[in-house]
Formats: sequence, C-alpha cells, structure tokens
Amino acid sequence: MNIVCNKQSLSEAVSNVSRAVSAKNTLPALEGILLKAKGNLLSLTGYDLELAISTEIEAKVYSPGEIVLSARLFFDMIRKMPSEEISIVSDEKLLTVIKGSMMEYTILGIPASEYPELPSVEQTTELVIPQNTLKNIIGQTLFAIAVSDSKPVHTGSLFDIKEGELNVVSVDGYRLALRREPVAFAEMMSFIIPGKSLSEVSKLLHDEDIPAELGVAKRHILFRIGGYQIISRLLEGEFLDYRSAIPAGEATVIKISTRELINAIERASLLISDNIKSPLRMLFENGVIKISCSTAIGRAYDEIPCVQTGANVEIGFNNRYMLDALKASECDEIKLILNGALSPIKLVPPEGESFTFLVLPVRLKSEL
Repeated sequence: MNIVCNKQSLSEAVSNVSRAVSAKNTLPALEGILLKAKGNLLSLTGYDLELAISTEIEAKVYSPGEIVLSARLFFDMIRKMPSEEISIVSDEKLLTVIKGSMMEYTILGIPASEYPELPSVEQTTELVIPQNTLKNIIGQTLFAIAVSDSKPVHTGSLFDIKEGELNVVSVDGYRLALRREPVAFAEMMSFIIPGKSLSEVSKLLHDEDIPAELGVAKRHILFRIGGYQIISRLLEGEFLDYRSAIPAGEATVIKISTRELINAIERASLLISDNIKSPLRMLFENGVIKISCSTAIGRAYDEIPCVQTGANVEIGFNNRYMLDALKASECDEIKLILNGALSPIKLVPPEGESFTFLVLPVRLKSEL
C-alpha cells in the first residue's frame, strides 16, 4: 500500500473510528484499525465485536492495499506530525512507514486477513430521524441506562415505535427516562440498543436538522451519520413494561425553575460523598420546598419558593439521581408530580409530554 492523504481528515477519521477499538483484546488485530486503500479512497474501520465504526476519506492511492495498524500508536503518530500531508507506505512484509515532512515512523502492521469480518446487516426496516433530534433523544435517556449487567437487557435503551410515535426508554432499577418523539413511520417496531453504542453514536451526531439513517435488522442496527457507518448489535430479552411502571394520579404538583432546584440540591449535597451517603429530604409545604440533609459531617438546610398545587408531602431521594434527571430535562422550568412519600417522583416538562423521568424515593427515617 502506498498512499498520501490530508493530515486533518486522517486524524479526525482515526479518532472517530478508534472509539470502537478494543483497548485490550486476545485478538491483536482488534486493537488496531483496518485500513483499505482503493481507487481514490482510504477506508478506516474500528471494531470490538459488538460495535463497528467505519468511514472513508479521500486519498492519493499510488498502490492499493490493506493493513491493520495499532489504533493508539497510529493516532498519536498522526497527531504529532508537523506537516499537512501524510504518506503511508507498507511493503509485502507489512513494514509500514508513516511520514510527514521530515518526521518518519516505521512500525510493523498486522495482516488484514486477521481482522474479523463485520456483521452483515440485511436491512429489514429503514428509519430516518434528524440528527439534532436523535442527539437530544439519546441525551435525555442515556443517564438512566443500567451500568451493571444483573439484567443485561437494561444496559441499553428500548426504541419502541407505535402509531407514528417513537418512545425511547432507559431504566436502571432506581430511575426511568422516557422520551417521546413523533416519527414518519406507520409500522410497529421495537429494539434495544446498548448504551455504549448510543453514547458513541451521539458523539458523531451534529446539532443540525440533517438526516441520520437507521437500518434495523433482526440482531444488528446500522446508523449512517454523515460519512460514517456504525454497526451495533442489538440486545435481546424482556424489557420493563414501562407503560405500567409510570404512576397515574397527581396528588401534588410542583412547578419550579429547573436551575434554582439544581442549585439548591447541589448546595445541600455538599455534605454527601461516595463515602458518606445520605438521602436528601424534600418537604413540599405551602408553596415552599424545604431541602435538608444530615450526615456524619453535619446538617444542611435550604428553602426555595415554588408553585404548589395539592397536598403537602415529604419525600427522600438520592441526590445524584435527581440531579441527573433535572439536568437532562433541558427545560427552564420543570414540573414535579408526586403521589405520596413512597411513590416515584415524576418529572415532566411544564407543557406537553415530550419526556417523563421517574426517580424512586428513599424511605426516610424519622428525625428525633
């Protein structure tokens, strides 16, 4: 292989496909990036057997070929090159010279034949979602995905389409995030995408109203985002019945500035750490939210005004779970709906129902 390409284009492509590369793997090829040069293009692929990211960039291809190079080493070399153009030349023994200006590296590559074949996605269903919308959907649900694999199916988000509405749901046993979005899709369909894949997809999405294409097959999903293709396996299993998990009723309804509530919780949380854990108490009483916390370090107390409808109620909650939900709301104002001290706190937008977040309460001990 003998090619010359633009440093910035190559660096960006290597950085992005490297997100799907295994840091440590029993198969050395999976710690590398597969490069294929043909015509006037260089294709780059990263793959960890669960997620694959690939793209193509323009290149002057003097001699076609393919090789696998260490992702970490290759990226560091390119990034530090002093020139705008980089040449990559490898011989039949896979000895590869990477050169920019007077800077030159020589490393040994891995045969492309040792690189696993990517899954073939026989697309059965095509779905198109604007990139900025998909980015927002992922951002508002990713925080509630389970990190432990006690129930592996909950380490991903459910995409559930019915009657022209897409519901994306994440749940981890302590909280639930539901995001609703109308879609131009008449059929019923549901699939579960791993959280890691969604996190990497989100990094490639732009805050623009340009299409992201999703090709959904039985076991895999293919995203086409700009010049990138992302293939992810889908999770299998029985997901939580989220519709029945969301409580009905509105015994107490609170409207408040999201930023004011975040600031108050953060102030009271200063006495809580990974080593010193304690629930925050929140008393909704006559249009005032009284937030308090008591730990081995000391006590914190704060009050903020709110618009309250319904009964007074006191509830305990995990500070981090509540903060995650408030920050994901991306609303200036938030509506809290409560049905007693032992029912989940429901967070919804002040108008409409684009999202619903649930945070399970913590049973409070009586203070003496």
